[in-house]
Amino acid sequence: MGKKAKKPGRGKEKTERKTAKAEEKRARRDSKKVSEEDDIDAILKSIQKEEAKKKEVHVEENVPAPSPRSNCSLTINPLKDTELILYGGEFYNGKKTCVYGDLYRYDVEKKEWNLISSPNSPPPRSAHQAVAWKNHVYIFGGEFTSPNQERFHHYRDFWMLDLKTNQWEQLQIKGYPSARSGHRMVLYKHKIIVFGGFYDTLREVRYFNDLHVFDLDHFKWEEIKPRPGALWPSARSGFQLCVFQDQIFLYGGYFKEAIPDKIGSEKGIVHSDMWSLDPRTWEWNKIKKSGMPPGPRAGFSMCVHKKRAVLFGGVVDMEAEGLFLLTRNFLLFCCFLRDYCVKSAHTHTHTHTTHTYIYK
Repeated sequence: MGKKAKKPGRGKEKTERKTAKAEEKRARRDSKKVSEEDDIDAILKSIQKEEAKKKEVHVEENVPAPSPRSNCSLTINPLKDTELILYGGEFYNGKKTCVYGDLYRYDVEKKEWNLISSPNSPPPRSAHQAVAWKNHVYIFGGEFTSPNQERFHHYRDFWMLDLKTNQWEQLQIKGYPSARSGHRMVLYKHKIIVFGGFYDTLREVRYFNDLHVFDLDHFKWEEIKPRPGALWPSARSGFQLCVFQDQIFLYGGYFKEAIPDKIGSEKGIVHSDMWSLDPRTWEWNKIKKSGMPPGPRAGFSMCVHKKRAVLFGGVVDMEAEGLFLLTRNFLLFCCFLRDYCVKSAHTHTHTHTTHTYIYK
């Protein structure tokens, strides 16, 4: 008696059914009618219409401090090191999200805020990046979130603010990076360096590890691609970059990846690696840390003071039983850049739970 023909495995059929179900769910979400207050296209068109009404620069002096916000940019004025330039940001009050496009200048000595209103200003955004060079502030990227966080828009526009006239100008230059937020941008000599970030289409979230350079002398973008076999940091957002002498240092960050065999499921990865980039050769090197280095984290602050980098705060999330356990790190670390040695200065932690958290 001959052997019976083997029936096709059911594993493939099961996978196909899961895929079809996931696609159907995604289609329902995409076709869901957007409420008027979450219609980002309409919101941005309305903002653009209001901006068109502005005819001249208006400065309100000695105004109240800006409203509470996160993910704004705060930049030292290169023409006056006792003045800070604040732009944008967002605030979530527990129900709605408000994204700002206001511009403030703060005099540190006088402790006074001035509010600037200018024609042709960038649309409101958060999680963008800004650097200052000579008499200009340069802003790239960022995101706009609808009030109910149902829709997101990521920018890929590049803006220049003249600190002498308070006038904005959008720089339409070919070769700039793709739309993103959560990236980092630093100034090295006459070059702006952009690395990483993420882009959320609602259908998928993409994280980047591309490196872009804007030459301020020649007003030209260039993408630096890794050579075959070269070391290169993985994709991430919410990390930090800092410049010391002829090195650019990277630490930490956040990344999401799909879980194998679980359609539509993702897990977050929080980085604790440290890298240095030589801007003369564009070569990355992974640094072996010593001392008491910080743990994995994203969304922290870092700046250079003399020969060391000072790192403060950050967050780490872990999923457990349907909740996100969010750990806020009230930590201060000093990294002696010349020795690549990380030393802890003070520690204190606090943990609480929350349902959602968005890394910028």
